[in-house]
Amino acid sequence: MPQDVRAGGERGTARRRALTATLTLELVLVALGCGLAWQSEAGGGRRPTTATNLVDMNLVPPGPAAAPGAATGTYTWDCGRNENGHRNTANIVVAPGFPGQPHHVHDYVGNLSTAVGSTPQTLAAAPSTCRNGDLSTYFWPVLRTVDPATTDHTGHDGPIQVPAEVTLTFSGNPRGTVVPMPRQLAGTVGDAVAVTNGGRNVAATWTCSGAAERRTTAYPRCPAGDRVQRVYDFPSCWDGRRTDSESHRAHLVFPSPDGACPRNTFPVPRLRLTLGYDIPPAAAFRIDAFDGQRNSPLTDHAFFVNLMPEPLMATVVDCLNSGRTCRG
Repeated sequence: MPQDVRAGGERGTARRRALTATLTLELVLVALGCGLAWQSEAGGGRRPTTATNLVDMNLVPPGPAAAPGAATGTYTWDCGRNENGHRNTANIVVAPGFPGQPHHVHDYVGNLSTAVGSTPQTLAAAPSTCRNGDLSTYFWPVLRTVDPATTDHTGHDGPIQVPAEVTLTFSGNPRGTVVPMPRQLAGTVGDAVAVTNGGRNVAATWTCSGAAERRTTAYPRCPAGDRVQRVYDFPSCWDGRRTDSESHRAHLVFPSPDGACPRNTFPVPRLRLTLGYDIPPAAAFRIDAFDGQRNSPLTDHAFFVNLMPEPLMATVVDCLNSGRTCRG
């Protein structure tokens, strides 16, 4: 057989093997992302979220590595972990002035006055749990442990778990410098009605403390000694004009995987909010969710409203743009 024909055949075989490996990997990833939705449908909306929504974190691939860039600093600060039990059903971003459904409770850190009747004026005059003077409000749905043998089918019971740790970190942008967030800027990550809303805004928030860069949309089954974690990476490309929008998303959008912001948007500090829970490996747990959402982990979400004093925000921006590691 001529050498060029034999080499061409070997190259074809190599390409087929590579294609087979790629398709196999894609099928594994699809199974991880879609298996939960199939299980939720199979439950008919009546089963509590338990083992069927769990995933072994060893099977979840790690996220992409950070790219080098200009704004490489980080700023971390402490706002407590809601030891004081500041909770309610309000959502001052999506539904200001409305009490919300009684079975969808939010945990808060930061501004201590955040409630149904909050206004920019009342928030600006209130105390905060943040030790650096940050008056912003940060909130997410509570997490409950449940007993599958005794829990009701509505999915609204079970003791609320106080996070063992809450970490707030701002990071820069790998493609350039960041500009300050304006006061009153609202941020949204995830979707509280993802099960019935098509899932396009679902965020992979769930992980274990020993594999923090591996994310899943399923409730994680963490090994003994690891904390269950919820990690919210908020959008960080601001349109330069609005502090909120009708969708509560269009004014502050996500960068591309390499950090580039869309045209006519500007990079602002990127907020990562991390919650850690001490939950035994065998325990069942779930988040508060609206009716029809089956307590699905797909519906995990969080919000913030920036109320940092301008001098503090300037300190954050200087830290990020100068590449330093800072603690507030």
